[in-house]
Amino acid sequence: MAGLYKEPSAPILPPLDNPRRILLVRRGSYEEGRLRMYAVFKTGGKQYRVAAGDKVRVEKLPGSVGDAVVLDQVLLLGGDTLKLGTPVVAGAKVEAKIVSQGLGKKLVVFKFRRRKNYRRKNGHRQPFTALEITNIVA
Repeated sequence: MAGLYKEPSAPILPPLDNPRRILLVRRGSYEEGRLRMYAVFKTGGKQYRVAAGDKVRVEKLPGSVGDAVVLDQVLLLGGDTLKLGTPVVAGAKVEAKIVSQGLGKKLVVFKFRRRKNYRRKNGHRQPFTALEITNIVA
C-alpha cells in the first residue's frame, strides 16, 4: 500500500495573492506588467469576451468585408479595474472590422419515423460574420 499513491507535485507558478490573475496570465491577457483591457459584449443573443487584436465569429451582421462595425452593448470592461454594467456600461463600445462573411459547417437535419415510411433529410449552414477587434473604448 505504501507505493500506490504519488506525492502531490509542486505548483508550476508560485502562488499569487489573487488566483484570478493566474488564470488571466495563462490566457495571454497579461502584458507589460499589467492586465490587458478586455470587454464582454452581446450580439446575436450571445456574449463574447474579447481584447484588442482578437478575431471572433459572431452571428451575421450587415456590411461587407472591410467595413467598420461598432458594438455598443458592452456588458463588462475588464483589465486593471473592472466596470460592470447595469445592464450595459455607459459610453463603452467595441470597434471592429469585418474580416469575412461566410457560412458555417453544414449540419444535417434528419427526421425519421419508424415503420411509417417517413424520412426527411435537410441541410443547414448558419451564416456568420468574422470580426477583428480594433479598439475598446471605455
